[in-house]
Amino acid sequence: MNTNHIESKFDAMGARFKLREANPARGAADYAVDIQSDRRGQFFELRVPGRLRDAMDVTVLQTDKVDRHLLLFVRPPTGNAARFLCGHDEREWFVAAVPGGASTVVQAKEALKPAIVRVQLNRLKVPNRLRDRRKNAAFRRQGEWFFVPLSRWNREPINEKFVLRNEPLRRGTGKPHLVEHLFRVAGEVVYVCPKHPNGVTEAQYRRMVQNRPAAAQWGWQVLRRNPRVYAKGHVRHSDHATILLPDWHRVVMNTETETEAMRNVAFID
Repeated sequence: MNTNHIESKFDAMGARFKLREANPARGAADYAVDIQSDRRGQFFELRVPGRLRDAMDVTVLQTDKVDRHLLLFVRPPTGNAARFLCGHDEREWFVAAVPGGASTVVQAKEALKPAIVRVQLNRLKVPNRLRDRRKNAAFRRQGEWFFVPLSRWNREPINEKFVLRNEPLRRGTGKPHLVEHLFRVAGEVVYVCPKHPNGVTEAQYRRMVQNRPAAAQWGWQVLRRNPRVYAKGHVRHSDHATILLPDWHRVVMNTETETEAMRNVAFID
């Protein structure tokens, strides 16, 4: 692993990179790409177990200095290679695991778009120069969430009786996006608590409580995993500019959860 080369690529887009050894006491068995902070601000961190440091294949496939994005390639000595889009979005640096075999920043951004977004982009013939904007004819985007306008192609009746006000929209334990009007339908019922932020099924919950009665006091919430979600009005988040959806939009998350690197993260709302 050429750490100096990697650091220079991150520096070219105005960011810092640090390689750190994972703490063996925490049982780290794999690597992790993350955002950390110190006195100088945020930086990208690659944590690897000491035994893997010299065996890891890590390189930067491409850097976009203007847009402040780069595509990081990581191949551990065992297991599959992974790609991570690292960059700056509005106010903060971010890392997104990228599905597929992207070799450029543009390909990585396209791979992170969910199918419904790509269909809308092609149907509306959005020009290439506008496809990655946070706002175009096909969608509005705030962080990892895409908001697709409803039309005769994707309309579903909204039951106003079940519309929620100022409802949080979150992925796992991340900071929530607060939606002024939100409607959700279908999806799998799951039980969520701080110890199980990605949720367990009802059968798993009942077995858990039966085998360990104290688990019933873990602060569970009954939520839905992978529902169809619709939003209208203001959408707020501390890391992003507030957006306004004047009409109902379908809400879909980027494709990070389709990657092996993000296999333990689920869309829970």
